[in-house]
Amino acid sequence: MTKENTIVPKVFYTQSDGIERVVEAEAGDSVMQTAVRNGVPGILGQCGGSLSCATCHVFLDERHADDFPPVGEDEDDMLDVAATDREDNSRLSCQLVLAPGQEVHVTIPETQL
Repeated sequence: MTKENTIVPKVFYTQSDGIERVVEAEAGDSVMQTAVRNGVPGILGQCGGSLSCATCHVFLDERHADDFPPVGEDEDDMLDVAATDREDNSRLSCQLVLAPGQEVHVTIPETQL
């Protein structure tokens, strides 16, 4: 196992009021799973990551845009019905799967419902 594979991923969650919370994650988990497991406010993940709601909407820091696959058709459809208007960097955090050693910065919208 290489050193990179042993480094824990971290997610930096910024609330709409600017408060940031850093959470260590498990490689292979999504940004949404990490938030729900750690009680991060503002990410509900009501559908559990099955792409049937938009309650895990986040704004992905643009420096990480190329770290994940592009928005797929189902994710795109769900972002259209998110409670907060989508932006160019909108993603569903259930679709952002973390790699070993990865650091990701997201901002959580003011509301998910």
